[in-house]
Amino acid sequence: MLDRLAPLVIGECVADIVRLPDQGDRVHPGGSPANVAYGLARLGHHPTLLTQLGADSHGRLIRDRLTAAGVEVRTDDATAPTPSAVVTLDGRGHATYAFDIGWTLGPVQLDRVPGHVHTGSVAAVVDPGAATVLAAVESLRGAATISYDPNVRPQLMGERSGAVARVERCVALSDVVKASDEDLRWLHPGEEPERIAGRWLAAGPALVLVTRGEAGAFALFPGGRITLRAPAVEVADTVGAGDAFMSGTLHALAVHGLLGPDARDRLHAVDRDAVADVLRHAVASAAVTVARAGANPPAPNELRTALDVN
Repeated sequence: MLDRLAPLVIGECVADIVRLPDQGDRVHPGGSPANVAYGLARLGHHPTLLTQLGADSHGRLIRDRLTAAGVEVRTDDATAPTPSAVVTLDGRGHATYAFDIGWTLGPVQLDRVPGHVHTGSVAAVVDPGAATVLAAVESLRGAATISYDPNVRPQLMGERSGAVARVERCVALSDVVKASDEDLRWLHPGEEPERIAGRWLAAGPALVLVTRGEAGAFALFPGGRITLRAPAVEVADTVGAGDAFMSGTLHALAVHGLLGPDARDRLHAVDRDAVADVLRHAVASAAVTVARAGANPPAPNELRTALDVN
């Protein structure tokens, strides 16, 4: 199980200031990597999150939520304010983001060597902290499986060609990669997501998963492709949906014994039935999350119910 792997998530925490039409602002703890760590904890695992948090009300809100769920929060010595994002929701609950993020993560001494590392989003592309993240992933890869979600934020990615190079460096270091079709279209305009995902698979990962909103998701692996439609749910908002998909993916891979350095060969030889089950868990986890406000991923009983229903 993932618990024995001492999973480590590296990346940003963000205070999501959710703005609804004709309503007051609401603040939710967020940040893609933090959401993944929280989602894993909700599913009964015990991740460590390596991140930055300010000594401010947003930082306290985020830390309290994470630690209450069972996430061990480790921070560097930076004194910058907690990153924030204004999240504007349209009438269908679709989210757009405006960011105020500084990412300056420095080296942090770990108490234990993780068996699995997850990273992505702003943390892997925004300097100077991105250099720390990449160095950590490279140094830990021999002792851990790696997962990555680019979670593209165009406002923060800088010049496209440089962003693409960084993303594809992370892809090549990873065993499991998840991206949305919107991510792929920004990175490679005019190219079909399936073609991009296929190229990424050839670069080294064992599994590449692509989410497609209401259309569901597909997974590419050495044995082929599997597609799964999303269940019909009433969408409250899409905040944290991709992160719940990621935590659901890692949870299912752990259940199948496919994470950790000793599992890398098994992961790269994964069979169709296992991938189909992983995809079912990921899609169900996202479906639970979009049905309620904010980045609020499922607990084990909620995930089991969603799987039974769908």
